[in-house]
Amino acid sequence: MADIISLKNDIEAVYDMHADMLYRLALSYLQNNEDAQDAVQDVFIKYATASDIYRDEEHKKAWLIRVTVNRCNDMLRRRKLRTHIPLEEAYDVAAKHEESDSDIMKCLEKIPLKNRAAVILHYLEGYSVEETAAVLKISVSAVKMRLKRGREALQELIREVE
Repeated sequence: MADIISLKNDIEAVYDMHADMLYRLALSYLQNNEDAQDAVQDVFIKYATASDIYRDEEHKKAWLIRVTVNRCNDMLRRRKLRTHIPLEEAYDVAAKHEESDSDIMKCLEKIPLKNRAAVILHYLEGYSVEETAAVLKISVSAVKMRLKRGREALQELIREVE
């Protein structure tokens, strides 16, 4: 019984610490609040069922981010197979899309996904280039190129908005 309580407290602590960041990451990938919430829920279910494989807090955080990215990619692949929306929901989807927080976020949604992931992790979440490379499992030079391309795309889109 003590093990269950300990596990519950651990999951709650990890959730409180990382859920917002994982949600923002999932939302940037999936562009849908409900799907992002589902992805984060799936990540924490996987966390709860995973064995204690973490070396330290940074390793745990990187694992959570990697699992979130993988889950989002899985959801995007499945979404391609099912691209229809019932007519009744089409108006709701359009209205939600128009309620975006800012022009920057709207522009960020339009840049390619691989560049967007690097930009979000580096500029919004504060990861270094090396940490971003480790999380995305790409080279440091690839991260730098994705950041460059992401910045250029954002600058062009922001100019169009203005």
